[in-house]
Amino acid sequence: MLLRAKEGSAPAKPGGGGEAEVFQRPARAPDVSERRPAAVPKRTNGAGRASSRARDYATPALLLLFFLVLWQAAVAVFALPHYILPSPILVFQTLGQSWEILLFHAGRTLVEVLAGFGAALAAGFVLAVGITYSRALRRALYPLVIASQTIPVIAIAPLLVIWFGYDMMPKVVMTALIAFFPVVVNTVDGLEATDPDLLDLMRLLQADWWQTFRKARFPAALPFIFSGLKIAAAISVIGAVIGEWVGADRGLGFLMIRANAQLRTDLIFASIVILSAMGILLFLAVCALERISMPWERGNEG
Repeated sequence: MLLRAKEGSAPAKPGGGGEAEVFQRPARAPDVSERRPAAVPKRTNGAGRASSRARDYATPALLLLFFLVLWQAAVAVFALPHYILPSPILVFQTLGQSWEILLFHAGRTLVEVLAGFGAALAAGFVLAVGITYSRALRRALYPLVIASQTIPVIAIAPLLVIWFGYDMMPKVVMTALIAFFPVVVNTVDGLEATDPDLLDLMRLLQADWWQTFRKARFPAALPFIFSGLKIAAAISVIGAVIGEWVGADRGLGFLMIRANAQLRTDLIFASIVILSAMGILLFLAVCALERISMPWERGNEG
C-alpha cells in the first residue's frame, strides 16, 4: 500500500519495509508569458549616426574654443607683447594676410611629407612581411629596428644634409625614418596575430604561402596595419619640419626659422596651425582608407 508522506515528515528510505514512499510534485514549468524576450540591439540609422558623430566632435571643439578664449584673455590681461605671445586673433589675421607665402612653403612641406610617408609604408610593409616569414630576418633585423628608435632623429638630420644636400631628399628620408617604426611593428604584430585555426585550414586546403597571405594573414592584419599608419600619419610632419630646420631653402620649417630671426612669432604660430591641419588631414585620409578597405567593420559599428 502506497501512502503520501505527510508534510514535515522525513522522506522514506528506498528499500525500507513498512515505510511510506514519497511522491514529490514535479517542478512547475515556467509560463511562456513570463519569459522575457532577449533584448535586440537597436541599429541606428544614418541620421542617428550623424548625430552621434556630431556629439563626439562637439566636445573637443568646445574645449578648443575655451582654450582660445583663455589664450586671448591672458594676452589682454597681462599685456603680453606680440613677439612673446601673439593673440589668437593676430594669428588668424596673419593666416589671412600672409596666405600666399604660407601656401608657397606649405606645398613643399606637403610633398616631402607624402613622399616620406609613402616610402615608410612601402619599406615598412616589405620588411614586416620578410620578418614574419623568415626567422633569420627576424633574428637579424627586428632587434635593429627596435634599437634604431633610441637614436635621436634630430641628431641624424645634419648628416642627411651633408650626404644628400639641401634639396627634398634629406626631408623625405627624415620623414620616412620617423614614420617607418610604427608601420613595421604594427604590421608584424598583425601578420603574426592570425587565427591558428584559420592557418590550419589553409594548410588543409593545400594553399601556398601567397594564397595564405592574401586570404588569411593580410585581411587579419589590416586593423593592426591601419593602427600603425594612423600613428605614422600623425608624426610624419615632424620629420619634414626637422629636416627643414637643419637645412632648406623652402618649406614651413624654413619659414619658421626666418620668422624666428625677425621676431615674427605670429608667423611661427600660423605655420604651426598649417602643419597641424596637414597632419590631421593625413590622419583623416588614412581613416577613410581604413573604412573603404574594411567594410565589415562598418557593420559592427551599428
